[in-house]
Amino acid sequence: MEKIVKEILKLKEDRNAIILAHNYQRPEVQDIADFVEDSYGLAKQAAKTKASVIVFCGVDFMAETASILNPDKKVLIPDLNAKCPLACMLSTEDLIKKKKEYPDAEVVLYINTHAIHKAYADCICTSSNAVKIVNSMNSDTVIFGPDMNLTHYVQKRTNKKLVQVPDNGLCPTHHMISELEISLVKEKHPNAKLVVHPETTPDVQELADHIASTGGIVNYCKNSSDKEFIIGTENGIIHRLEKECPGKKFYPISPNVICKNMKFHTLEKVLDSLKNYQFEVKVPDEIAEKARKAINRMIEITEKS
Repeated sequence: MEKIVKEILKLKEDRNAIILAHNYQRPEVQDIADFVEDSYGLAKQAAKTKASVIVFCGVDFMAETASILNPDKKVLIPDLNAKCPLACMLSTEDLIKKKKEYPDAEVVLYINTHAIHKAYADCICTSSNAVKIVNSMNSDTVIFGPDMNLTHYVQKRTNKKLVQVPDNGLCPTHHMISELEISLVKEKHPNAKLVVHPETTPDVQELADHIASTGGIVNYCKNSSDKEFIIGTENGIIHRLEKECPGKKFYPISPNVICKNMKFHTLEKVLDSLKNYQFEVKVPDEIAEKARKAINRMIEITEKS
Protein backbone atom coordinates (compact mmCIF):
# COMPACT_ATOMS: atom_id res chain seq x y z
CA MET A 1 0.00 0.00 0.00
CA GLU A 2 2.86 2.39 0.79
CA LYS A 3 4.22 1.97 -2.74
CA ILE A 4 0.81 2.76 -4.26
CA VAL A 5 0.47 5.86 -2.10
CA LYS A 6 3.89 7.11 -3.25
CA GLU A 7 2.94 6.54 -6.88
CA ILE A 8 -0.33 8.41 -6.41
CA LEU A 9 1.39 11.38 -4.78
CA LYS A 10 4.02 11.52 -7.54
CA LEU A 11 1.45 11.31 -10.33
CA LYS A 12 -0.73 13.88 -8.61
CA GLU A 13 2.15 16.33 -8.70
CA ASP A 14 3.07 15.47 -12.31
CA ARG A 15 -0.52 15.86 -13.51
CA ASN A 16 -1.26 18.99 -11.43
CA ALA A 17 -4.13 17.01 -9.96
CA ILE A 18 -6.27 17.32 -6.86
CA ILE A 19 -8.04 14.44 -5.11
CA LEU A 20 -11.44 15.17 -3.56
CA ALA A 21 -13.03 12.54 -1.30
CA HIS A 22 -16.40 12.36 0.38
CA ASN A 23 -16.67 11.58 4.08
CA TYR A 24 -18.03 8.10 3.27
CA GLN A 25 -14.95 6.92 1.37
CA ARG A 26 -12.67 4.12 2.54
CA PRO A 27 -10.18 5.29 5.23
CA GLU A 28 -7.15 4.82 2.97
CA VAL A 29 -8.78 6.87 0.21
CA GLN A 30 -9.63 9.65 2.66
CA ASP A 31 -6.02 9.65 3.82
CA ILE A 32 -4.58 10.40 0.35
CA ALA A 33 -7.16 13.05 -0.53
CA ASP A 34 -6.41 16.76 -0.58
CA PHE A 35 -9.85 17.48 0.84
CA VAL A 36 -12.33 15.25 2.67
CA GLU A 37 -15.66 16.99 3.07
CA ASP A 38 -19.43 16.78 2.58
CA SER A 39 -21.19 17.50 -0.71
CA TYR A 40 -21.26 21.25 -0.18
CA GLY A 41 -17.63 21.45 0.91
CA LEU A 42 -16.53 19.39 -2.09
CA ALA A 43 -18.59 21.54 -4.48
CA LYS A 44 -16.84 24.63 -3.09
CA GLN A 45 -13.42 23.03 -3.46
CA ALA A 46 -14.23 22.03 -7.03
CA ALA A 47 -15.36 25.58 -7.81
CA LYS A 48 -12.15 27.23 -6.65
CA THR A 49 -9.41 24.71 -7.47
CA LYS A 50 -6.55 25.72 -9.76
CA ALA A 51 -5.66 22.09 -10.47
CA SER A 52 -5.79 20.86 -14.07
CA VAL A 53 -7.18 17.46 -13.10
CA ILE A 54 -9.79 16.61 -10.45
CA VAL A 55 -9.98 13.01 -9.24
CA PHE A 56 -13.34 12.68 -7.54
CA CYS A 57 -13.72 9.90 -5.00
CA GLY A 58 -17.44 10.05 -4.47
CA VAL A 59 -20.53 9.04 -6.42
CA ASP A 60 -21.53 10.04 -9.95
CA PHE A 61 -23.50 13.22 -9.26
CA MET A 62 -20.55 14.66 -7.31
CA ALA A 63 -18.17 14.19 -10.23
CA GLU A 64 -20.79 15.71 -12.53
CA THR A 65 -21.01 18.75 -10.26
CA ALA A 66 -17.24 19.16 -10.42
CA SER A 67 -17.40 18.95 -14.22
CA ILE A 68 -20.19 21.54 -14.36
CA LEU A 69 -18.13 23.94 -12.26
CA ASN A 70 -14.93 23.23 -14.20
CA PRO A 71 -15.84 22.87 -17.90
CA ASP A 72 -12.22 23.38 -18.99
CA LYS A 73 -10.70 20.85 -16.59
CA LYS A 74 -10.43 17.09 -16.66
CA VAL A 75 -12.68 15.48 -14.05
CA LEU A 76 -12.07 11.81 -13.33
CA ILE A 77 -13.95 9.23 -11.27
CA PRO A 78 -11.94 6.09 -10.45
CA ASP A 79 -14.88 3.67 -10.79
CA LEU A 80 -17.92 4.28 -12.99
CA ASN A 81 -20.02 1.95 -10.82
CA ALA A 82 -20.05 4.54 -8.04
CA LYS A 83 -23.62 5.70 -8.59
CA CYS A 84 -26.03 7.25 -6.10
CA PRO A 85 -29.27 5.23 -5.72
CA LEU A 86 -31.11 8.32 -4.44
CA ALA A 87 -30.16 10.38 -7.50
CA CYS A 88 -31.43 7.56 -9.73
CA MET A 89 -34.90 7.78 -8.15
CA LEU A 90 -35.71 11.13 -9.75
CA SER A 91 -36.88 11.01 -13.36
CA THR A 92 -37.20 13.83 -15.89
CA GLU A 93 -40.84 12.85 -16.36
CA ASP A 94 -41.60 13.30 -12.64
CA LEU A 95 -39.89 16.67 -12.55
CA ILE A 96 -41.62 18.07 -15.64
CA LYS A 97 -44.98 16.84 -14.34
CA LYS A 98 -44.53 18.67 -11.01
CA LYS A 99 -43.43 21.84 -12.80
CA LYS A 100 -46.62 21.75 -14.86
CA GLU A 101 -48.76 21.15 -11.77
CA TYR A 102 -47.12 24.05 -9.90
CA PRO A 103 -46.09 26.56 -12.60
CA ASP A 104 -45.42 29.36 -10.08
CA ALA A 105 -43.26 27.26 -7.79
CA GLU A 106 -39.49 27.52 -7.83
CA VAL A 107 -37.57 24.25 -7.99
CA VAL A 108 -34.94 23.43 -5.38
CA LEU A 109 -33.18 20.14 -5.97
CA TYR A 110 -30.86 18.33 -3.61
CA ILE A 111 -27.30 18.12 -4.89
CA ASN A 112 -27.89 14.33 -4.93
CA THR A 113 -29.37 14.58 -8.42
CA HIS A 114 -27.97 14.11 -11.89
CA ALA A 115 -26.85 17.02 -14.05
CA ILE A 116 -29.79 16.71 -16.45
CA HIS A 117 -32.18 17.37 -13.55
CA LYS A 118 -30.11 20.18 -12.05
CA ALA A 119 -30.66 21.95 -15.38
CA TYR A 120 -34.38 22.21 -14.50
CA ALA A 121 -33.73 23.67 -11.04
CA ASP A 122 -33.83 27.27 -9.92
CA CYS A 123 -31.39 26.44 -7.15
CA ILE A 124 -29.51 23.47 -5.72
CA CYS A 125 -29.15 22.67 -2.03
CA THR A 126 -27.24 20.28 0.19
CA SER A 127 -28.28 18.90 3.56
CA SER A 128 -26.13 21.58 5.20
CA ASN A 129 -27.91 24.54 3.60
CA ALA A 130 -31.34 23.21 2.52
CA VAL A 131 -33.35 25.28 5.01
CA LYS A 132 -31.53 28.51 4.12
CA ILE A 133 -31.93 27.86 0.39
CA VAL A 134 -35.66 27.11 0.62
CA ASN A 135 -36.29 30.18 2.78
CA SER A 136 -34.44 32.31 0.21
CA MET A 137 -36.76 31.37 -2.65
CA ASN A 138 -39.23 33.95 -3.94
CA SER A 139 -42.18 31.58 -4.33
CA ASP A 140 -44.34 30.43 -1.40
CA THR A 141 -44.47 26.92 -2.87
CA VAL A 142 -41.22 25.11 -3.63
CA ILE A 143 -40.84 21.89 -5.59
CA PHE A 144 -38.26 19.94 -3.61
CA GLY A 145 -36.58 16.56 -3.97
CA PRO A 146 -35.61 13.84 -4.33
CA ASP A 147 -35.13 12.80 -0.67
CA MET A 148 -38.45 12.69 1.21
CA ASN A 149 -36.75 12.60 4.62
CA LEU A 150 -34.79 15.76 3.87
CA THR A 151 -38.11 17.26 2.73
CA HIS A 152 -39.59 16.35 6.13
CA TYR A 153 -36.61 17.95 7.90
CA VAL A 154 -36.87 21.19 5.90
CA GLN A 155 -40.67 21.40 6.07
CA LYS A 156 -40.48 21.53 9.87
CA ARG A 157 -38.17 24.54 9.59
CA THR A 158 -39.85 26.67 6.94
CA ASN A 159 -43.18 28.38 6.29
CA LYS A 160 -42.94 27.53 2.59
CA LYS A 161 -45.06 24.73 1.18
CA LEU A 162 -42.79 21.95 -0.10
CA VAL A 163 -43.94 19.72 -2.96
CA GLN A 164 -42.03 16.43 -2.92
CA VAL A 165 -40.63 15.00 -6.16
CA PRO A 166 -40.61 12.03 -6.61
CA ASP A 167 -43.20 10.86 -4.06
CA ASN A 168 -40.93 8.36 -2.33
CA GLY A 169 -37.26 9.25 -2.95
CA LEU A 170 -34.91 7.99 -0.25
CA CYS A 171 -31.36 6.96 0.55
CA PRO A 172 -31.29 3.17 1.05
CA THR A 173 -28.28 3.41 3.36
CA HIS A 174 -29.87 5.90 5.75
CA HIS A 175 -33.05 3.80 5.75
CA MET A 176 -31.06 1.00 7.39
CA ILE A 177 -31.01 3.09 10.58
CA SER A 178 -33.92 2.17 12.87
CA GLU A 179 -35.32 3.17 16.25
CA LEU A 180 -34.72 -0.36 17.54
CA GLU A 181 -31.02 -0.33 16.67
CA ILE A 182 -30.63 3.11 18.19
CA SER A 183 -32.23 1.92 21.45
CA LEU A 184 -29.81 -1.02 21.59
CA VAL A 185 -26.77 1.23 21.12
CA LYS A 186 -28.19 3.70 23.66
CA GLU A 187 -28.42 0.91 26.23
CA LYS A 188 -24.70 0.24 25.82
CA HIS A 189 -23.71 3.92 25.72
CA PRO A 190 -26.31 5.89 27.73
CA ASN A 191 -24.19 9.06 27.91
CA ALA A 192 -23.54 9.28 24.17
CA LYS A 193 -25.20 12.01 22.11
CA LEU A 194 -27.14 10.82 19.06
CA VAL A 195 -26.18 12.75 15.92
CA VAL A 196 -27.99 11.88 12.68
CA HIS A 197 -28.19 12.92 9.04
CA PRO A 198 -31.44 14.46 7.73
CA GLU A 199 -31.72 11.61 5.21
CA THR A 200 -32.72 9.38 8.13
CA THR A 201 -36.41 8.67 8.68
CA PRO A 202 -38.59 11.13 10.66
CA ASP A 203 -38.84 8.81 13.68
CA VAL A 204 -35.04 8.63 13.88
CA GLN A 205 -34.74 12.40 13.51
CA GLU A 206 -37.12 12.81 16.47
CA LEU A 207 -34.73 10.85 18.69
CA ALA A 208 -31.63 12.84 17.74
CA ASP A 209 -29.74 15.30 19.90
CA HIS A 210 -28.52 16.95 16.71
CA ILE A 211 -29.33 16.64 12.99
CA ALA A 212 -26.76 17.74 10.43
CA SER A 213 -24.97 17.08 7.16
CA THR A 214 -21.81 15.01 7.38
CA GLY A 215 -19.76 18.20 7.59
CA GLY A 216 -22.14 19.47 10.26
CA ILE A 217 -21.77 16.22 12.20
CA VAL A 218 -17.98 16.65 12.21
CA ASN A 219 -18.26 20.26 13.41
CA TYR A 220 -20.80 19.39 16.11
CA CYS A 221 -18.65 16.58 17.51
CA LYS A 222 -15.51 18.74 17.40
CA ASN A 223 -17.09 21.64 19.25
CA SER A 224 -19.17 19.67 21.74
CA SER A 225 -17.97 19.23 25.31
CA ASP A 226 -19.41 15.69 25.21
CA LYS A 227 -17.01 12.80 24.74
CA GLU A 228 -19.23 10.06 23.29
CA PHE A 229 -21.39 10.09 20.17
CA ILE A 230 -23.68 7.67 18.36
CA ILE A 231 -23.36 8.42 14.65
CA GLY A 232 -26.48 8.11 12.50
CA THR A 233 -25.07 8.19 9.01
CA GLU A 234 -22.86 6.06 6.75
CA ASN A 235 -20.08 4.57 8.85
CA GLY A 236 -17.24 5.87 6.67
CA ILE A 237 -17.41 9.21 8.48
CA ILE A 238 -16.19 7.64 11.72
CA HIS A 239 -12.63 7.48 10.32
CA ARG A 240 -12.58 11.26 9.88
CA LEU A 241 -14.23 11.84 13.25
CA GLU A 242 -11.62 9.75 15.06
CA LYS A 243 -8.79 11.59 13.29
CA GLU A 244 -10.13 15.06 13.97
CA CYS A 245 -11.58 14.51 17.45
CA PRO A 246 -8.89 12.73 19.49
CA GLY A 247 -10.01 11.60 22.91
CA LYS A 248 -13.65 11.21 21.86
CA LYS A 249 -15.51 7.98 21.13
CA PHE A 250 -17.82 7.30 18.21
CA TYR A 251 -20.28 4.43 17.92
CA PRO A 252 -21.96 3.31 14.70
CA ILE A 253 -25.64 2.43 14.99
CA SER A 254 -25.01 -0.75 13.02
CA PRO A 255 -22.02 -2.24 11.18
CA ASN A 256 -24.33 -2.58 8.19
CA VAL A 257 -24.80 1.15 7.57
CA ILE A 258 -22.49 1.08 4.57
CA CYS A 259 -23.02 2.57 1.11
CA LYS A 260 -21.36 0.02 -1.15
CA ASN A 261 -21.41 2.52 -4.01
CA MET A 262 -19.18 4.88 -2.03
CA LYS A 263 -16.73 2.04 -1.39
CA PHE A 264 -16.06 1.20 -5.05
CA HIS A 265 -13.05 3.51 -5.12
CA THR A 266 -9.77 1.98 -3.95
CA LEU A 267 -6.17 3.18 -3.92
CA GLU A 268 -5.44 0.96 -6.92
CA LYS A 269 -8.31 2.55 -8.88
CA VAL A 270 -7.21 6.06 -7.90
CA LEU A 271 -3.74 5.21 -9.21
CA ASP A 272 -5.15 3.83 -12.48
CA SER A 273 -7.32 6.91 -12.81
CA LEU A 274 -4.31 9.21 -12.56
CA LYS A 275 -2.14 7.04 -14.79
CA ASN A 276 -4.62 6.62 -17.61
CA TYR A 277 -6.91 9.62 -17.12
CA GLN A 278 -9.83 7.31 -16.45
CA PHE A 279 -12.75 7.62 -16.22
CA GLU A 280 -13.51 11.12 -17.46
CA VAL A 281 -16.83 12.72 -16.52
CA LYS A 282 -18.01 15.41 -18.92
CA VAL A 283 -21.41 17.11 -18.80
CA PRO A 284 -22.74 18.39 -22.16
CA ASP A 285 -22.44 22.17 -22.48
CA GLU A 286 -26.17 22.86 -22.88
CA ILE A 287 -26.97 20.95 -19.67
CA ALA A 288 -23.94 22.22 -17.76
CA GLU A 289 -24.71 25.87 -18.49
CA LYS A 290 -28.20 25.67 -16.97
CA ALA A 291 -27.12 23.50 -14.04
CA ARG A 292 -24.18 25.81 -13.30
CA LYS A 293 -26.55 28.72 -12.70
CA ALA A 294 -28.48 26.71 -10.10
CA ILE A 295 -25.30 25.54 -8.36
CA ASN A 296 -23.75 29.01 -8.33
CA ARG A 297 -26.98 30.44 -6.93
CA MET A 298 -26.71 27.94 -4.07
CA ILE A 299 -23.13 28.97 -3.34
CA GLU A 300 -24.02 32.67 -3.50
CA ILE A 301 -26.97 32.31 -1.09
CA THR A 302 -25.03 30.07 1.30
CA GLU A 303 -22.01 32.33 1.51
CA LYS A 304 -24.12 35.39 2.34
CA SER A 305 -23.88 36.15 6.04
